[in-house]
Amino acid sequence: MEREGDSLVKVFNLLTVIEDGRASHKPQAKDRPPKSCSASSRVGQLTPFSSGLLVTPGAETKDPSSEQEQHGLMPKKPQSPMEPVFDMTPGPWQSESLEDKLGPGHRAVSTRLLSSLRNKISGGGWRKSCEPTVNTRIQLQEPEENKIVRELLETEQTYVSRLHLLDQVFFEELLKEARSSKAFSEDVVKLIFSNISSIHQFHSQFFLPELQRRVDEWAAVPRIGDVIQKLAPFLKMYSEYVKNFERAAELLAIWMEKCPPFQEVITRIQNSKVSGNLTLQHHMLEPVQRIPRYELLLKEYVQKLPPDAPDQMDAQKALDMIFSAAQHSNAAITEMERLQKLWDVYQRLGLEDDIVDPSNELLQEGPIQKISFRHSSTMERYLFLFNNMLLYCVPKVIQVGAQFQVRTRIDVAGMKVRELNDVEYPYSFLVSGKQRTLELQAQSLEEMNTWIQACQRAIDQIGKRHDTFKAAAQGPEGNAEEHQLKSEELGIRAPQWVRDKMVTMCMRCKTPFNALTRRRHHCRACGYVVCAKCSDYRAGLKYDDNRLKRVCLECYVFLTGNLLPEDKEDKKKGILEKESSKVPEQSLMCSFLQLLGDKWGKGSSRGWCVIPRDDPLVLYIYAAPQDMKAHTSIPLLGYQVTSGPLADPRAFQLQQSGLVYSFRAESEDLKGQWMKAIDRAARGQSFTGPEGELSD
Repeated sequence: MEREGDSLVKVFNLLTVIEDGRASHKPQAKDRPPKSCSASSRVGQLTPFSSGLLVTPGAETKDPSSEQEQHGLMPKKPQSPMEPVFDMTPGPWQSESLEDKLGPGHRAVSTRLLSSLRNKISGGGWRKSCEPTVNTRIQLQEPEENKIVRELLETEQTYVSRLHLLDQVFFEELLKEARSSKAFSEDVVKLIFSNISSIHQFHSQFFLPELQRRVDEWAAVPRIGDVIQKLAPFLKMYSEYVKNFERAAELLAIWMEKCPPFQEVITRIQNSKVSGNLTLQHHMLEPVQRIPRYELLLKEYVQKLPPDAPDQMDAQKALDMIFSAAQHSNAAITEMERLQKLWDVYQRLGLEDDIVDPSNELLQEGPIQKISFRHSSTMERYLFLFNNMLLYCVPKVIQVGAQFQVRTRIDVAGMKVRELNDVEYPYSFLVSGKQRTLELQAQSLEEMNTWIQACQRAIDQIGKRHDTFKAAAQGPEGNAEEHQLKSEELGIRAPQWVRDKMVTMCMRCKTPFNALTRRRHHCRACGYVVCAKCSDYRAGLKYDDNRLKRVCLECYVFLTGNLLPEDKEDKKKGILEKESSKVPEQSLMCSFLQLLGDKWGKGSSRGWCVIPRDDPLVLYIYAAPQDMKAHTSIPLLGYQVTSGPLADPRAFQLQQSGLVYSFRAESEDLKGQWMKAIDRAARGQSFTGPEGELSD
């Protein structure tokens, strides 16, 4: 009996819920549940309790204790939504009636409703009535590509409303204020908003209506690729807006700060409901982000389309066109950044007329050390490398206006660059152009390589532009003679100047220099260090606009074609007039050696010592590597070579008939090489091998 009573209680509870639902929803049409079995299914999801009543979410159950709680007679207990409102579970000593089980909150159920429910349950039709709804849900599950199309349409509608806000509200209101108050110019407003009116007109009158029409016809024509293909080329108009965006933001910030009427109009619109409490800068950013948004949505749409979808090919073409429009906008941003960077450089250089050119491209800039030809020091300079020229600049002490002064402009066309293997100046490199040749020193190996590579790329680009690949084929000329120009280049390109300290005598007449009567001069054609007598000539040089410059006698004859005067003819060379062998291939042994003892004057000095390949039995000692005449020479036949004192492991001596010459090498390994070479020469052994070794 207890089981039958519990079953009846459950049935009556269910019927009460159904009747209460009908009674509560009949008066108001807006409260009607949707036409599905979801309501009944929710009734079936009630949680049973072991011995309490089932309380449904839709039924209102009154509990006598609730009135006591309202009057403060009973303490309130927290209840979760899934707990029964009241519990009337009988104890084992009590018997329950059906009326007690139902509780005071339940109404009696009509016989007609009970009979109708029994017929429906016995017939099983209630199960079939729910099945079509579940199947319809599965069948009407929207494809992913349809969701993307709907998202594209919804975001386009929102975007057009933003464009309307920018064009018809902000732009028009600011124009009205500019015309009425004259506090700011209309041109300022037009510069800020650029071509926003054209963008708004395109989207509101063309793109959105076409997209809306196609979505409305989606059942018959499920494709959007052809629509976007037709309109995508017009998206390139965004490049002008994107290119102007940074400048527009700057103008907006400036006029917001200095013009109260301008600020008042914008603040009033920003605080209005139509602006959504967002700033003008936020709204202006949306056109910049719109094309990337198209690209992302269309890419996802193509990925979700089935392989055999009719829109597959058109959608892919449309995606390519959107990508092209995005690239066009990115190129506009890059061009804007290039021009802005170029303008900043020109301002730092003083806006000189012969330098300012919008077509130039700045490749690299930075500080550099210039190696002095006159002094044993470096000077701080600054380089600007463009695609067509290299500017050699000096920082200004008083930087009013321009920060740098241009000393030399070297054209990239015809320029050469290579590393200098200079022990005294590490990380140095040579830039040789038609206008000037510079020896420069970087701070590190990485910085030096960066400059050499940047210069070489510029040279290669100029070569390709002129349909010649000479620079790319030859590369850096590291194997060329350091200080000698080819005869066909003499006067056409600036030479590399020989440093003053590298020579102690005139490189033409071999006369020693001194500070009073014989000073150093440089030939502007070949770069040699010569005396005043040997450089008392003038010749026009093409690399310097054919201006007359100081040149040596040999260059004068070559450039002008004039014959030598009789009194200027070269005299016969003396025994010591042998050019120094700077390159190892021209000598058996060459390096700097410290000259020790009184034979070399007071104290010790350093000399450039050479055993020439064409005179292997004589040691020539020069004051500097570039000297054309040796300071002294020592015939090595019959000399004995021995190590120096134990206290000085790098020293060695040459001895013969009471003559003693003492030397000190820069390392013990170099000392061993010198002793071996001198010993072979002293014994009269000749040089035969191609490897540079002395042999019998």
